[in-house]
Amino acid sequence: MASTTATPNRWLMAIAGAIANCTVGTVYAWSVHVKPLEKLFGWNATTTSWAFALAIFFLGVGAVIGGRWQDKVGPRTVVIAGACFWGAGNILAGLGTGALGWPWLYLTYGVIGGLGLGMVYISAVAMVTKWFPDRRGFASGFVVMGFGLGAFIFARPVLQPLIKNVGVLHTFLYAGLIYLVIGVIAALVLRNPPQGYTVAGWVPPPLQASKSSGSEFTSEEMFGRWQFYALWGMLFLNVTAGIFVISQAAPMGVELAGMTPAAAAGLVSIMSIFNGVGRWFWGTVSDRIGRRMAYVLIYAVQVVVFLVLNVTGHSPAAFVTLFSIVLLCYGGGFGTMPSFTADYFGTKFMGVNYGWVLTAWGVAGLAGPLFGSRIRDLTGSYHGALVPFAILLLLSIILPLITRPPTKAPITGAVPAS
Repeated sequence: MASTTATPNRWLMAIAGAIANCTVGTVYAWSVHVKPLEKLFGWNATTTSWAFALAIFFLGVGAVIGGRWQDKVGPRTVVIAGACFWGAGNILAGLGTGALGWPWLYLTYGVIGGLGLGMVYISAVAMVTKWFPDRRGFASGFVVMGFGLGAFIFARPVLQPLIKNVGVLHTFLYAGLIYLVIGVIAALVLRNPPQGYTVAGWVPPPLQASKSSGSEFTSEEMFGRWQFYALWGMLFLNVTAGIFVISQAAPMGVELAGMTPAAAAGLVSIMSIFNGVGRWFWGTVSDRIGRRMAYVLIYAVQVVVFLVLNVTGHSPAAFVTLFSIVLLCYGGGFGTMPSFTADYFGTKFMGVNYGWVLTAWGVAGLAGPLFGSRIRDLTGSYHGALVPFAILLLLSIILPLITRPPTKAPITGAVPAS
């Protein structure tokens, strides 16, 4: 007989997962560190961008490691390990960067911390899709909303005062301790549902009407389906544009909208609200209109915004509004993709399967910030990157339009027609 765990229990899992994700989501507050680091060490935008880019790249690596591990031991152990990695990465960055410079920052914040990001993120997301088979988009969007809100919760009330009062290096140290404690406490709550779990009164829709493959795919089977590469591409393209905005938000606010450095730093907190809410909003929307159409709209809205951003002379209010819309859609890609993956490849191997999809996030974490910051260093302006990103997003619409659920039957011929 199937187990029917009470609804409050699964919401406790979702809330704890969101809290754990909130601590690692503080990586999105990176731009508040950029100017203090450049001032302290004389670095340029490309040098500081590498720390953030490496953290996001190794997030993808950590997601694969953590996803496979989570499928075997459950979410609690992996989230504890991830919280320790993320906390330690920040602490070590604060202790050694002053003496050892950017290589140490890259190793600690970027590599060690990045691995922790992926472990925490993938475990919480994989877990919640199993607790909420009836509302996957809603629930996964709620959990990853925590990641998106991390910068809002920590940037202005915690990180900015610390940077002002104790300096940027001590901020890494103290913040790392905070992340470690909160992350471990949240992890102690987490667990997967019992085998055979279902939701009382919920009846799965007929397969032909569910827009789902209805099958459980191992990673090896998933790699043999072209749909995996389509989902990977969708996430990569959305992240490439959005993460460029996130990583350079504060300096772009100063340059493109004439904001003061203090106001531009506050932009990070405002944008993170939309990054977080967008994950829940678009995840919920995708439950109603489908994952494919949600991604079409996510891309289309950003095309318009990037083209408008390319026009000079924005007021600070208009600039914040436009950037917030980009972050709403950027977060929406993350809120929709876990359910997209579960619909197509099942939940039995969700940890490792979605971990592989998240490697797109890691690769885009290198591509987006470095491309944008390199243009800034070469041309002296961020304007040069806006139109290329708009064109990239316009072309991206093709992928969700042609993608359909995979079949379990072995693929021996050509890619199926859409």
